[in-house]
Amino acid sequence: MNYFAHGMRFVDRPYYMVGTALPDLMAVVDRRARLRIKNVAPFVSEEPTIEAELASGIKQHLDDDHWFHSTQGFLEISTDMSILFRQIFTHDESARVGFLGHIVTELLLDRVLIEQNPGLIDEYYAAFSEIDPLQTEIATNKMTTKETDKLKLWLAQFSKEAFLRDYLDSQRMLVRLNQVMNRVKLQPLPVETISVLNTGRKIVEKRLNDLLPPEHF
Repeated sequence: MNYFAHGMRFVDRPYYMVGTALPDLMAVVDRRARLRIKNVAPFVSEEPTIEAELASGIKQHLDDDHWFHSTQGFLEISTDMSILFRQIFTHDESARVGFLGHIVTELLLDRVLIEQNPGLIDEYYAAFSEIDPLQTEIATNKMTTKETDKLKLWLAQFSKEAFLRDYLDSQRMLVRLNQVMNRVKLQPLPVETISVLNTGRKIVEKRLNDLLPPEHF
């Protein structure tokens, strides 16, 4: 799953919602500052505190990822996407088509959910603007494997940049995807990727219930 898929159900609980974004966001902010369930679990409670809400959201993310990546739908669709990328990189055996199939399936899931829930992306970012970045960083550092002083700045940038909106256009999604490729030190994707994104969007839309079974989501 990805940012919007994890958090869209919790826009009425801003810190919980931000908690659902933190495992992915921390991988960008500071890869050494990991969020492990053993460190997060002691802070999970029903108390309406920043720490408890963040911890509950983080746990929600980790639980969601566990079932999501095990679904038949994700396995099949991410494989389909990998095959589409292999057709682009026919003569490049080093291309990480498995990685691309995985991450693009998640990005396209966010795209379809944003499309199917008009106005909810506005509520999502409005909820992000309600949190205190410094207090969020302080609380999160109690649960990470290593403290970081970079999170508060990233939280402000995440809300300001609102990059999830770019997912609604395949060309802009490619720009965002190539930012990921640069971050993980892989070659940028060619313009042909746009056709893969367009085809993949139709696949994800058609099989949305296979990706997000009602008993889980």
